[in-house]
Amino acid sequence: MNKWLKKSLFVIVSILTFGLVTPSQLMNTVNTENHTDRDVLEAPSIENNYARKNGFIDESQFNKAVFMQDLLKQAELQSYQKFGTRIKPVIENEFREVILPNIESALEETAAQFPEDDLQNLTITEQPGKGLSEKIFNIKNAETGKDILRFHVRRENPPQAGYWFNFHYHTYHDEYQTHHDLGSIYWDKNTPPKWMS
Repeated sequence: MNKWLKKSLFVIVSILTFGLVTPSQLMNTVNTENHTDRDVLEAPSIENNYARKNGFIDESQFNKAVFMQDLLKQAELQSYQKFGTRIKPVIENEFREVILPNIESALEETAAQFPEDDLQNLTITEQPGKGLSEKIFNIKNAETGKDILRFHVRRENPPQAGYWFNFHYHTYHDEYQTHHDLGSIYWDKNTPPKWMS
């Protein structure tokens, strides 16, 4: 259902039942019956993790530490979605140990540049790039729609060295020109499968 339809349904149910059936009970019933592949693959929205009042985020309860942990968790989920079922089992442990802490540092460094009010507007994109695309996810300002950070993974094949996955990010400060290195993971001498395969 569309978001506005869900919100309207909440209001109508609340008014008609005077609290006998809560909207959350109704939506739990609806949501358990209508899962799609997209629901299973996409990371949950950051805003769903915060207290709500009348369908809107209660901004007085914003917690920067919780926000950053949620953002990092979504970044990890987006990365695993990008890797797909063939690449993920091979590089998952090294990614978690080497690359993910560097992603966390990049997110924290960026978050330090924003006042808390603006920080609440940062969101993560929902779909990594498939095939040979480098895109893992972007962090953008939901209010302006402008990308703040772009996280990528590039396949490299240096002579006589096999295939490597180079993780890096770009920032809006220099129009996404500079590669900020997050680390590299060795794949194999054989060509890796396409992303999300």
